[in-house]
Amino acid sequence: MFVVCGEALMDVFATGDTPSGTALDARVGGSPFNTAIGLARLGQPVAFLSSISRGFLGERLLQALQAEGVDTCAVQRSDARTTLGLVGLDSQRVPSYSFYGEGGADRQLLPAALDALPDGIQAIQFGSFAMVVEPVASTLCALVERERDHALIAYDPNIRLNVEPDLAPWRDRLAWMLSRAHLLKISDEDLALLQPGVAASDFAASALEAGVKLVVVTRGAQGATAWTRRAQATVPTPHVEVVDTVGAGDTFQAALLTWLAEHDALSAPALAALSAEALERALTFAAAAAAITCSRRGADLPRRAELPG
Repeated sequence: MFVVCGEALMDVFATGDTPSGTALDARVGGSPFNTAIGLARLGQPVAFLSSISRGFLGERLLQALQAEGVDTCAVQRSDARTTLGLVGLDSQRVPSYSFYGEGGADRQLLPAALDALPDGIQAIQFGSFAMVVEPVASTLCALVERERDHALIAYDPNIRLNVEPDLAPWRDRLAWMLSRAHLLKISDEDLALLQPGVAASDFAASALEAGVKLVVVTRGAQGATAWTRRAQATVPTPHVEVVDTVGAGDTFQAALLTWLAEHDALSAPALAALSAEALERALTFAAAAAAITCSRRGADLPRRAELPG
């Protein structure tokens, strides 16, 4: 059983002008929300830990999780409003985000929610802005401390400066997680923000020294590289006709975790023991999944049948 923790929101896309304004297309989203659905679509048992509004948008978020087969036993309900993320595409069709989340339901996760988690947890995914805004961040940090000796801890910072523009909390959380996470996936963009001028290989070496067992740095169209203490591998990004890149990183992480689950590698010792050939296969699988998402509009993550066996 996987558990994915963090925000659930509505991504709102501008679809064109109308006589009196702009047409909007609201879609369920949020990085952890997408990752949970990605794991479910890839055939993995997964529960989602979050707080979701009782309003109509929250009902739609909950409905989407349940329709995909995500376990919602740990989802808490709140009278607060649903967070909105307005998504626009630049000239390279890369998404930029404007968040309306202050006081949102997904920030209202309190420690009592941890009692609702299911038994048999093997891996827990953390990341995105839920790790730096309160009170949810404190709740999730308490979960890290409680479970880090019992389950694989995976972390993707997934920085959103529109939510928290001060880099200090993001840097502090990364530093805190380096001695607690077993799997760290970070984009080169986030790495450049958090540790400007530091080469990916140097960052990986320092993360491994701190206790991380597997470090993965993704580089968008330039591929991805993984490091353990004993091995390293790099793979290219498959060529696709890119519609947009919304959800690509979430897809990569869900697929990477799926590959590890399918190969009995969801533990700290198993991560540390991965060979260069195994790392290459894991990255290739994850990159293929992310490429499929990039070929479709929005965070439309692939199903297991769309990927190699």
